[in-house]
Formats: sequence, structure tokens, C-alpha cells
Amino acid sequence: MSPSTHDEPTDTERYDFAALERKWAPVWDELKPFSSDLDDDRPNKYILDMFPYPSGDLHMGHAEAYALGDVIARYWRHRGYNVLHPIGWDSFGLPAENAAIKRGLDPRKWTYDNIEQQRVSMRRYAASFDWERVIHTSDPEYYKWNQWLFLIMYEAGLAYRKDSWVNWDPVDQTVLANEQVFADGTSERSGALVVKKKLTQWYFKITDYADRLLADLDDLAHTWPAKVISMQRNWIGRSTGADVEFQIEGLDHRVPVFTTRADTLYGATFMVVAPDSDLAGELVADAPADVRERFDAYLAKVQKSTEIERQATDREKTGVPLGRYAINPVNGERLPIWAADYVLSDYGHGAIMAVPAHDQRDLDFALTFDLPVRVVVDVPAELDADGAPIDNDPVRTGIATTGEGRMVNSGPIDGMAKTEAIAHVVAQLEADGLGRATTNYRLRDWLISRQRYWGTPIPIIHGDDGALIPVPFDQLPVELPPTEGLDLQPKGSSPLGAATDWVNVVDPRDGSPARRDPDTMDTFVDSSWYFLRFLSPNDDTQAFDPELAKTWAPVDQYVGGVTHAILHLLYARFITKVLYDLGHVNFTEPFSALLNQGMVLMDGHAMSKSKGNVVALAEQLDEHGVDAVRLTMAFAGPPEDDVDWADVSPAGSAKFLARAWRVANDVTSEPGVDFGAGDPALRTVTHHFLAEVPGLVESFKFNVVVARLMELVNATRKTIDSGSGAGDPAVREAAEAVAIGLDMFSPYTAEDMWEHLGHEPSVALALWPEADPALLVETSVTAIIQVDGKVRDRLQVSPDIAADELEALARASDHVIRTLKGRTEVNVIVRAPKIVNIATKPE
Repeated sequence: MSPSTHDEPTDTERYDFAALERKWAPVWDELKPFSSDLDDDRPNKYILDMFPYPSGDLHMGHAEAYALGDVIARYWRHRGYNVLHPIGWDSFGLPAENAAIKRGLDPRKWTYDNIEQQRVSMRRYAASFDWERVIHTSDPEYYKWNQWLFLIMYEAGLAYRKDSWVNWDPVDQTVLANEQVFADGTSERSGALVVKKKLTQWYFKITDYADRLLADLDDLAHTWPAKVISMQRNWIGRSTGADVEFQIEGLDHRVPVFTTRADTLYGATFMVVAPDSDLAGELVADAPADVRERFDAYLAKVQKSTEIERQATDREKTGVPLGRYAINPVNGERLPIWAADYVLSDYGHGAIMAVPAHDQRDLDFALTFDLPVRVVVDVPAELDADGAPIDNDPVRTGIATTGEGRMVNSGPIDGMAKTEAIAHVVAQLEADGLGRATTNYRLRDWLISRQRYWGTPIPIIHGDDGALIPVPFDQLPVELPPTEGLDLQPKGSSPLGAATDWVNVVDPRDGSPARRDPDTMDTFVDSSWYFLRFLSPNDDTQAFDPELAKTWAPVDQYVGGVTHAILHLLYARFITKVLYDLGHVNFTEPFSALLNQGMVLMDGHAMSKSKGNVVALAEQLDEHGVDAVRLTMAFAGPPEDDVDWADVSPAGSAKFLARAWRVANDVTSEPGVDFGAGDPALRTVTHHFLAEVPGLVESFKFNVVVARLMELVNATRKTIDSGSGAGDPAVREAAEAVAIGLDMFSPYTAEDMWEHLGHEPSVALALWPEADPALLVETSVTAIIQVDGKVRDRLQVSPDIAADELEALARASDHVIRTLKGRTEVNVIVRAPKIVNIATKPE
């Protein structure tokens, strides 16, 4: 065919993405090329995308995430691996419940209708999922095993119930874990400002695993994004210090206070307790009426503030004296005790020793209420422009001194530096039985109780005598009751408590009346172990097959958004370690490698209905085709970068796909032809492509792979349109390489190319061709010729060229000769075979 033919394709060879989608989707449904045989003798590779929440149809964010995850899954199949790439739905939770309430629907109907809608869209999107391993976390067959997990943790002492101040979402009327509150104090669910409320709730003891969660991040540092590692380290927040025990006058027990600066104990001039702590309540229990009245009023005010507000450095310091005194264990001084909101009840022990000279918040408080300030660290003053020391007295300047210095006004540790002084004080406290070295964490135990309907019921029965009775394993699952007759509107208590026939049961110990626990579990419990359920999704005898877990888990490559760095990923790591300790798995980390994709933006902004910049995925698929959208997502840039849809070109991707598709149509040689007889230049391009792509995919440079595909298609078209033409064996070799490579990005087009090339479907199962080393040897390289650092010529030379020969060629260049005319040379640098730079004297 002539070149002009391909400039204007005929109707029979016109690329029609909609026709290709209609043609190949049912073929894949029949062939099931992505079904996983877990007993296959090929090496295993477990690729997992974070499963979606069924809040509506797929959106542009899904399009990016599942395109990128699918590149990885398809790549490893081409490399000869037995790939497990499952999909399911994280289908419990508040959004579905709220949406159902708004529409007057049962959450089940809303959820499963959305699942079906997303399932249809996902199948169209051609992600290579194993559709025979689908799970929904809202199925009783799944959440039965959430309840099993709860019970084995309860037996191990890792699930417990306590009264505590909790984060309360006033809109959704439910508690939130610390990780579900944004930095500005708002709920990640409703956006409402979170307040504190005291409730009796269930917790998982994640703090028992704080050290291991922190230490094991070192093993993930080379395969997880640095940002996620840093976020988890900061969230766990380990601080090394000491628990110092203060005797409180009038109490028969000492109160521990955590500090990282035991050396400054001699500078403590008062104590502050969190007003919402149990200690504060104890201290005012028998206080005079006026003290109690002031405290109660202050506590009520504090309870309306968020932790973020209370921790703000520029916030006015407030507090009330409690009329009680603590005894400083190092010098016997009486320290007045105050309640103040800048101390949090869940940090340390809910109390601090205040050293105002060397802590800004303590100093602000001391100056506000005229409390003593004592300098115990002599921090050298900075000098002004004239060399005079700048005043650094905290009382006069209002600025605490926090730098390094020698101890003063501190008795036996005077003159010591910080490290020596800390060690000395801690040793003395330990010897006197008044303190000990310890470690504190920002991490708090995981609060899992939720006062909503659409979640996993907690499998505990409450006896009339207050006993907590685990539901026997053989009675699981404890299923949610029907919604008929239940008011699901959020009102601060679980709607399950009003399901009389469900909540009222008999005590399995003696048959007396008892009640089920009315709360449901945080849905992050559902997703903390779901990757294991994919191994045996239909097993009704166990949560997962431990033998399959030994051979398939942990997940080799996990793909999903960085928004889950603290919640889902931290919880999954914790639960995996619990399962390891209890003997159910033989590994301690759930995800060996992690890839975070960026966001899909529009005109530089996150897509939002309120901003009117939402791009509908379905419309993009209808206009440009699945393959073009997938290819565009991969070609837009590194996966971790955001994609601005306004800056990319799915139409351009579609044109490239048509060009690649026509290359396969043009091939006239038969399958099995001797590629060695083909055009050497094209074969060299093909084999460089085959050699380079594996490294690019495994380092997530998908956009570069697409660029290499475009280069190979262009080289192939050039050979077809000139030289030996479409019958050249090298053209077939290149076209087959394009089809296999393109399968990772645009499977409909690739599959049709594969058929045109005379092969049976599916191209997804074709092995990656090996590159011929003989075709990778460079016969020439480009040498850059510069004069005074400016490029004057480029020469094709042998990779083995000698330095003097390269210099001679450079000097023979007409461009160099003209540039050097009339100039005086001062130096020449030759780095064969890549560069020659001739330096001249400035004119």
C-alpha cells in the first residue's frame, strides 16, 4: 500500500474503538483469561488495587488508579507469572447509610445498586480482574470473619471496652478514631467540627504494637513512598523520656507525669492537668464549692473546643486553679495545680510539670496568671550587630529559652549539659522509686465502635450483671436485622438498640435476659485484612486458607491513593502483625511494595460539583474510548504526579492507537516467519524496546513506556512505507511487540492487533519476547562537539573511537572550523566517545 493510503484510511480499515469494545468484551467474558489458578506451577505475583467504595459510578480518580494497577498486573503476566489480581467492594459505611436515609432506601439497596453500576463500568474499562474472586464487605459471608477477628483479639486481650473522651461527629452522630479527624479539627466524613464526648466504647490495642509498627517501616523504606513512611512515623510519634511520679497532697497515690526533659525538673513551678482528664475530676471531687463551680464551668467550655484549637500556639491561655498541690520529687517544693485546656487528656498521663522558663506554652500560661518562672538552663545569649548580648530573660522578653546550655539553679546537676543531666536525674528517680525511663507515643488505641447501622455488628452480649459475653464462634455471623421499623436517622445512639427482636437475647451462661452490643465496627476493620479473603473468598469454614496465605501473601504490589497513609495502611499493618502473633499468617507486613497515584484535576483544581469542573468518566469513554483514556492516564506523567485533564489529550491518544492498529492490519508476512531475515535497523529498534521496557515498568515509568511504543510504531510505519514494505519479517516482529506492549495500556486495541497478526486470543497471555543481545550492541554513538560550551556539531562515531581520532574529526567539522576562525585556543577536553569541548580565549 502507498503512504497516501494510510493518510486517508478506508472504511474497512478505519479504527473504531466502540466496535472493538463490543467485539472483545464478550470474548474475554467467555475465555476468562484473568481467572487465577492458585495451584499453577508458575511463579506467583499478587497485584492488588485498593478496592472502591460504591458511592456511585466510577469517576476519573478510579480511571487513573485502575489503569495504573492494570499495567502492573498485565506486565507480570507477560513476564510469565501466575498473577492474582482481584477486585471487590468496601461496601459498609456512613456514606451509603446517609445516602440511603436521604432517599428513603434500605442501605442494602443503595449499596448493591451502586456495586452493580460500578461492576458494569469496570468490566467495560477492561481492568484484568479475576471476576470469580469478588468480595463485598457488607455480605454476611464476609463480615462473619470481621466478627471472628474481633473475638480472637478479645481473647488475646487486644480488644477492650472503656469509658473515655472520644471524637464526636455532631452531624453523623457517631464517634471517630483520631485518624479520622483532619488537622483542622473537622470530620473526614461529614466535614463538621468534631467535639469531645464521654462514652463507653470498644478499642483495639494498637498501641501495644507501636514500636513494631515504627521499626518495621525501615524494611519498607525502599518499596513504599517516602511520604507515606514519614506520615506513619509522625503519626506514631515516639518520644523518649521519663515518667516522673508526683505526690499530690491529699491523695494516697502518686501521679505520673511524662517528660522528655527530666533535666529541667528543678525549673518546674506549677503543674497543669487536662480539665477533661480523670485526674482533674478526682482532684476536684471533694473541693470547696467555689472551686468546683469554677472548674465545672471551665470544663463545659473546654468540651466545646477541638484539640486543634486547644493546641494552637497563638491561643489565649486559660485555666482555673484547683486548690491542690503536688510535691516536686527532686526538691520537695509544693507546686500549685491548675486545669488548663492546652494539656490534652490522652497525651502522656493527662498532666504536665510546667517549666515556664524553657517551654513557650508554659511561659505564656505563667505570665498570664503571674506564676513563678525559674531559669534552670543557661542558654548563651545571641549577639546583636554591635556584639552585645541580646536579653534572653524569659520574664522580660516573654520568650522561653529552648536552646542548649548548662544547668543552673539545679542543685546536684549544676554545670551539666542536657544529655548528662537527663541521665543523672532519671537514674536518681529510679533509685528513689520516683520515676523511670520510658517511651511515649502520639498513637492512641484504635476506637472501633460506631453508633450507626450499616456496619459489622460487634459480637458481644451484655449480661444483666454487666458481664461481657463473646458470641460463640459457631453462632457467627451476627447478622444485621432488617431495616423495617428502624429509624436510621443519626441521633447519638445506635439504631440497632431499637431493634427489639434483635437486641434482646438470652444470656448463654444461664438463660437470663441479656442484650446484644448495639454498636457496629469501624469500616476500616473490614479493609484491614481483605487482601487475605481474596485467596479463598468462598470458604465458609475459615477467614482465609493459611496455606494459600503462605504461598501468595503478602501482596507483592499494592496500588492506591496516599490519602490512606494513616488510616487503612496503618490499620492493615497492625492487624497483619496480630494475625502473625496469633499464628494465622507467617509474615508481618501486608503489602511488600506500594504505589501511590496522584489526583486527577481539572484546570489545576480538584474536581468538585460546587466548582462546576467535574469531568464525567462515562462521557470521556463514550467520546474517546476506553483505550484512549487508559493510555492518556499512563502517558500523562509519573504515576505519583497529579494529572490535570485540561492539559492532556485523549484525542491524541486515540490517533496514536489508530496508527498502531493500522500497522498490524498492514502486516502481510505469516506468523512464524524468520525475524532474522528482516530489516536490521527496525529489528534494532524493536529489540531495544524489548530490553528497555521491563525496567521502565518495574520502576513505574509508564509514561516513558508509552513514548517508546510511539517511537516503535513510527519506526515500523517508516519501514512499511519504504524499503521492503509490509512483508518484511521485521515489520511483523515489531507489530507483535507493539501489540504485547500496548496490551498493558489499551487492551481492546492490542487484542484486535493480535488477531490481525494471526494469533488466537488473548494477547494478555502472550509472553514478553526476549531481546537479542546481538541487536543491542551500539554500532555508533552521538558525539557532541562544543566550542566554549556551546554545541556546534553532532557526529556519529564508533563507540570504540580513540580520543585523538575523535578530536581530529571534531576539528574537521565545517561548523567547528568556522567557529574557531580568528580565535585563540586555550584548552581542549575530549571524553571519547561522547564529547569534545574546545575552549578559546575571550575576545
